[in-house]
Order: sequence, then C-alpha cells, then structure tokens
Amino acid sequence: MRSTFDSYFENLRNKRIAVLGLGVSNRPLVRLLLEFGCQVLGCDKTPREQLDEEVLELEKMGCKLHVGEGYLDGVEADVVFRTPGMHPANPAIEALRARGAQVTSEMEVFFEVCPCTLLGVTGSDGKTTTTTLVSEMLKAAGKTVWLGGNIGTPLLPLVRQMKAEDYAVVELSSFQLMDMTHSPARAVITNLAPNHLDIHKDMEEYIQAKTNIFRYQDESGLLILNADNPITSQFRGNGTTRFFSRQGKADVCLDNGVICRNGTPVLPVEDILIPGVHNVENYMAAIAMVEGLVEDDVIRYVAKTFGGVEHRIELVRVKDGVKFYNDSIASSPSRTIAGLRSFREKVILIAGGYDKHIPYDVLGPEICAHVKKLFLGGATGPKIRQAVESCSDYNPAELEIVDCGTFAPAVKAAAASAEPGDVVLMSPASAAFDQFKNFMVRGNYFKELVKEL
Repeated sequence: MRSTFDSYFENLRNKRIAVLGLGVSNRPLVRLLLEFGCQVLGCDKTPREQLDEEVLELEKMGCKLHVGEGYLDGVEADVVFRTPGMHPANPAIEALRARGAQVTSEMEVFFEVCPCTLLGVTGSDGKTTTTTLVSEMLKAAGKTVWLGGNIGTPLLPLVRQMKAEDYAVVELSSFQLMDMTHSPARAVITNLAPNHLDIHKDMEEYIQAKTNIFRYQDESGLLILNADNPITSQFRGNGTTRFFSRQGKADVCLDNGVICRNGTPVLPVEDILIPGVHNVENYMAAIAMVEGLVEDDVIRYVAKTFGGVEHRIELVRVKDGVKFYNDSIASSPSRTIAGLRSFREKVILIAGGYDKHIPYDVLGPEICAHVKKLFLGGATGPKIRQAVESCSDYNPAELEIVDCGTFAPAVKAAAASAEPGDVVLMSPASAAFDQFKNFMVRGNYFKELVKEL
C-alpha cells in the first residue's frame, strides 16, 4: 500500500512545477520533485552570477532556473510552491492562480502527508524556545521527535523516515501560516503583538495568519493560549482550549513560585535553568502542550538541564562558579535590554560590534541598572560608552568600563575579571558584520573562547 507521501508526489509526476524561492527549505523540495519526475522551474531573485553551488547543482539535476530581475515574469505552472517570505497575494501568484495553477507550500504539503502527530507553535515572541522545550520534553520522555518548520531542518524530505507513533514539533511563522489549510493536532500561540507589518498589509492580516494554526483543528484538537495577552485571550479553538497565565488563574499558572497545571504543582520556577520571566511563560506553554504525553518528573529534569536555544541567552559553561551566557542574537539595544532584565544579579557585560547607525541612548540606563563591569569592542563600543556615561545614574565607582578594541580581547578580559558567583553575558546590542558573517558565527566563536578558558 502506497503511503500518503508517495501518492502525493506520484500525482505530480510529469506536471509543471514552479518553486518560487530557492532558499534552504525549498532546495530539498526541488530534489524530491525531480526524483518523482516532475518538470521543475526554480525561480529566485538572486542573479545567476551570485547563485551558490547548491542551486547550480539543482540545475544539473534537471531543474530549470529562472533567476534575477524579472524572475517571476512569464512563469507557467500546474502547481506553484510559494516560499514563506512571498505574500500569497503577490500579483505573479494571483496571475498563476487565475490561470488555473494550484498554489501551495512546502509546509502545507508536509502537514498533508505527515504520518505522525503534529504539534505546532507560533507567536510574536518565544516561539523558538517554546518549540524547543516541547521537543526536549518529548525526547526526554523517550519519544521519537522531528523538530522543524521555522526552526531546524526542513521536514518534508524526512517524512519517509517518520512513523505513526512519532511526534513532529513545528515552529510556524505568520508567513508560513498565511495560506495554510491544515492545523496541527496541538497548537500553542505564545503571544501576539505588532510584527512583520512590512510584509503583512495590516495587523488584522497578521492576526488572521496566526489563527490558521488552530482554524482547521477538529473537536479533538488542543489549543493553548496566553491568558495575559489581550489578543490571544480572546481566541477559542474548535476542540479543547487551555490557557496559561503568569499573572492570574488559568489551566497552567503560578502559585507561590511554582508552575501548576490544573491545580497540581509541576515545576518550581527556581529550577528553571534559563533566566527571565519570559522563559517562565515559555515553560508554561510547553507544560500545557505536553500534558498527557510527558510525566512531570521529566519536565523537571528538562528544566534543570536545558541551557537554552543556541545564541539566545544560552548557558555555555559554568567554570569556577562563573556562568557564561551567549546572547549573540542580541544585535540591537532592545534585545540586549531584554537579556539584561533576565538576570536578578548585576552582570559582567560584553557588548559592541558593527555600527548600524542606530541610537544607543536607551541602553545607558539599563546598563547602569543591571551591569557591574562593561567590556566593549567594535565600532559601537564608543557609542555604548557614551550612552552609559551620559546617564544620570552612572557611577564610575560602581560600573567599570573597559575598551578592548575587538571581540576576542573583550571576552578574555571579561572572563579574567569574573569571580565565583558572577554572570558573564555576551549580548552585543550590535550586529556582527564588523568581524563575523552573522550572529551565529559570532556566538560560536564566543563559545569556543569560553571553552578554552
């Protein structure tokens, strides 16, 4: 008996398929389509001379390329796969649809053919950490888990390895959800606030996209919502709707510093290794998601051992009583402010990097309030120093500032100054492009330096 996966792709054999966008998620899709004998046209705005080797290899395999300026002009197809960053109402897509093309996406097809239980997470903030927590809890309980979507590896090519008893945990962006017609069995919306309005035509469209995560659930579906968020608190699912709240009573809530589910204590907040009240909310959402799938002792084990999502206030190492955190994702003052507020104690901060010509005034008061030693490097170092020194709360006797020039000397100097009980936080408030390709490369280099101490 053929699987749903094989049946889907067999039905595409010899059809004209246009894949709009040749980014990370669509490249494995192109290989699959070619494997099943489809006529594939790969469309991408990147000029041919800037295409990387992987895309050129797809061409050698039989994918016709339509790239550069006008890459959507004159496209004809029976089926169109939209890349997440392309609005479904794009005129080229609308024209293809009007000519009879079926418009879908890699994620839509994955939901259609996935053989295992689907758990989905979306929201404006916290979705990556919540998705990862759900995955970690299920794995710690002995389940086979496939983590993907807006995080990790594209899942569609892996469907043939999945079994019915497995779990697919998927982070979903508003772009992926915009024209979805399938919903996961269990869904979380962490919170909603204005976001991505450069792509969405307005806030209402953004909200409607997010609601697709539960719109197509049936009565067996589970929807988990943030009761403290004025938008999500108004939603209701087609099946069971559960709420979590850090500020009041809910299905999952706080009681004297303990996260409780249905009135039963599950997890003391002090046992959560990753800092910040926002991570308390992420744990609440995950605890609600895995109800009935994971024992409470497994949840407590994950809380005590999970060091965070890579580059997001990620605990790298504890050495001689000093905790080193990698927050390389913090490429702006607002991100670093959130990181600083995650710690009860004053921290040793490593900051500075590429200058995006943005103001740093707002960072000064936060550093004065949350930092006891500041080590600076990169082009924004002087700007950050000025923001601190111009703050009325600045006291040179309480806050030491050291200019180190570049990244590595700043890390080494901060580590050398630390004493048992200190927290060393690398949260640059700046982009990485002065010395690194991106924030991930910067974060990995920080981890290398820390592990060499």
